[in-house]
Amino acid sequence: MRGFVVLPKRWIVERFFAHLTRSCRLVRDFERSTGSAEAVVYWSATMLMTRRLARPRPS
Repeated sequence: MRGFVVLPKRWIVERFFAHLTRSCRLVRDFERSTGSAEAVVYWSATMLMTRRLARPRPS
């Protein structure tokens, strides 16, 4: 193949990383331990999922 080819799953991953970096603590690495950094990632992903679940469904 020649030229630019869009990878379908890549955009999903990049969008997820963009949502994670909206969380202020994930912009820089301020955490001292990997456990607390992992907890912040889980917290940010949980906030994203609860916002999506709380949205009204289109009818």
